[in-house]
Amino acid sequence: MAEHHDTAPAELGAPMDYNEHERTYNLFLALSKWGAIICIALVAAMAFGFFAGGFFSAIILFIVICAAAWFLL
Repeated sequence: MAEHHDTAPAELGAPMDYNEHERTYNLFLALSKWGAIICIALVAAMAFGFFAGGFFSAIILFIVICAAAWFLL
């Protein structure tokens, strides 16, 4: 069996890389934000395409919503 010779208390754990934690958290926030924006834009474009009857106009609306979010955020 492997022996564990750690001098630090078990509840402290390994030393943390706080810069990596910050980068990971910021990436998670960015992916969550853009995932929500894309889902909202997709639902709005699908509803517009269904009620207005235009596939290409729905694609254009999706692109416009995503571009507007890019400039606003």
